[in-house]
Amino acid sequence: MAAAWGDRRLNAASDIEAMQRQAATTARSRRNSRSGRHAGELMIAAARAIYNRAIADGLIDPAASPAHRVVKPRRLPSTRRALTPDELEEINLAARTSGNDVILDALLLRLHSETACRRGGALGLRLADLDTGRGLVRLTEKGTTLRWQPVTLDLAAHLDDHARIRGAVLPSDRLLRYRNGRPITSRRYDHLWKRIGEQLPWAAAQGISTHWLRHTTLTWVERHYGYGIARAYAGHTDSTGPATTTYIKADLQAVATALAAMTGQPHPLAINRR
Repeated sequence: MAAAWGDRRLNAASDIEAMQRQAATTARSRRNSRSGRHAGELMIAAARAIYNRAIADGLIDPAASPAHRVVKPRRLPSTRRALTPDELEEINLAARTSGNDVILDALLLRLHSETACRRGGALGLRLADLDTGRGLVRLTEKGTTLRWQPVTLDLAAHLDDHARIRGAVLPSDRLLRYRNGRPITSRRYDHLWKRIGEQLPWAAAQGISTHWLRHTTLTWVERHYGYGIARAYAGHTDSTGPATTTYIKADLQAVATALAAMTGQPHPLAINRR
């Protein structure tokens, strides 16, 4: 907008709809692309954000905003789903038998499968965020939400060994690291799924990504332990939705119990059920 309309006044007419179509047409094609639909949606969202600030500062009248007169495209339903056990096994096998760092890749897939965390949560993990004795990792995710998430003691020990062997010393040092000691970036995920897609054509065709692991884990938890525990397992803290969510909050012990049942490994915080 600054490049195209930098010399215009805020209250001048701007063709937001034309820029939306241009954004959709020129959007970079990715594995999960929707013909630029999301790029067009984000264009309108960005334009509305700018004009909302102009309105709040009293620079223009609310009725003068051209961004709010353009209909925002409806968000399409996600194509993601829970993976079947056989699909998950194929993905893990492909990751463990290819690439230049199978230990790192196996840890990544297991971390996301156990915690259902997002990529940002895994990338932000530090040595101080790992509690090996109680089997917990501290995740900082979307909206700067912070929570302790149970992991198996086996995974916690492997994460600790991985970090220390690869140079993590200070509590603020990143947990997941390359062989040369540098913390990993999101590009590791890109390379991982590109390689898996080359070995598993069905994974490439469907655009399988790390977020599918989140769908897989949370679906299993919801089917076996109910919506309340699945909501806590996902780290959802927003208040939108049915009022019932106020009364079905699950605690850390309930999440640990679901993890123990899913992995078949005991957890110190799990409720001991006969």
